[in-house]
Amino acid sequence: MKYDVKDLKLADKGKQRIEWADHDMPVLRDLRARFKKQQPMKGMKMSACLHVTAETANLMRTLKAAGADVVLCASNPLSTQDDVAAALVKHYGIPTFAITGADNKTYYKHLKSAVAHSPNVTMDDGADLVTMILKERPDLHSKIVASMEETTTGVIRLRAMEKDGVLKFPVVAVNDAKCKHFFDNRYGTGQSTIDGIIRASDVLLAGSTFVVAGYGWCGRGLADRARGMGAKVIVTEVDPVKALEAVMDGFRVMPMVDAAKEADIICTVTGNVNVLDKRHFKVMKDGAMICNSGHFNVEINLEDLKAMSKNVKRVREFVEAYHLKSGKTIHVLGEGRLVNLAAAEGHPASVMDMSFAVQALTTEWAVKNHKSLTAKVYNVPEQIDDGVSRLKLKTMGVKLELLTPEQKKYLASWEMGT
Repeated sequence: MKYDVKDLKLADKGKQRIEWADHDMPVLRDLRARFKKQQPMKGMKMSACLHVTAETANLMRTLKAAGADVVLCASNPLSTQDDVAAALVKHYGIPTFAITGADNKTYYKHLKSAVAHSPNVTMDDGADLVTMILKERPDLHSKIVASMEETTTGVIRLRAMEKDGVLKFPVVAVNDAKCKHFFDNRYGTGQSTIDGIIRASDVLLAGSTFVVAGYGWCGRGLADRARGMGAKVIVTEVDPVKALEAVMDGFRVMPMVDAAKEADIICTVTGNVNVLDKRHFKVMKDGAMICNSGHFNVEINLEDLKAMSKNVKRVREFVEAYHLKSGKTIHVLGEGRLVNLAAAEGHPASVMDMSFAVQALTTEWAVKNHKSLTAKVYNVPEQIDDGVSRLKLKTMGVKLELLTPEQKKYLASWEMGT
């Protein structure tokens, strides 16, 4: 088996971490048991490009149990848990190509290894795998029956591909499923980003001014959790409806150039480029901390910041101090990459249970229905969202109210009024 991980001696520790996460992923466990019996993906070669975490490992185990021939590579150079990668290879027999802190050359070498698997199904977190296949492997286009996309940034890229007519196979926007973005993006990103910031810096959030760039589902979750920790939260937003929602949720809303003057901490969660650049760095307070929880490391213009600095020093494991020529210092957490994965452990297993159950069920659906799918971006079928939410509630011991026959009749009719 070909693989590239940091050290196989870490495998036992990684197995412990994977098993610990599995305890908090009951929906995925149930699916794994069914998949093992039914083998819905038997004969399918699958390449996945995801954050290599304990939760992801349990998804890979589930897909393998379903009969898929799975290969995994990292979707971000700083999001790999090296012990988990080792365990996937040694204990679960899943070829894995992922090393924490991999440089660009190694990162793309790992992507190429996943592409070299000649997959029929792909799974992405940011669309890097699909992009490489579309650009470099036209021979695979007709062989791929479907691809799943896990994150907002990836869906944005894929919809742009569809619009430009370059998408060559069906893709399902798993990120847009209700059981994904309502919970994973909001509660998962909110909690794990706060976790990453605190682990990296040991900062006290209570009383600080915390700026959240972007009020999508990730931004909503982060703003809410920062406020819960006692921070004074400011939101920046380009969408008038989202900005209005932030105002009515009780947050101050203003342009970043104004927010940056007050900020102790700024976190970007937009999926866009250069959300923080020179004009913002110029007005920031001495000692301000900046970080990113969007998928790619493009939201903070680190080239601009470096050009404004006389030197850059690593002052903590996940903190770099940019000493500006003006005399101020700006601290960058997690090298501007996903701070919740670079400095912490990513989303808690309980919320990833829903996201990865959606991933697994959507993959099953796509494989079953691939003959009727065309080269465009599809939404996750509603019955998958409904099924995952019902299973999750069951595992939590929560029961739903049931409609009476009279209520069902009323909702289905138009004759009855006041």
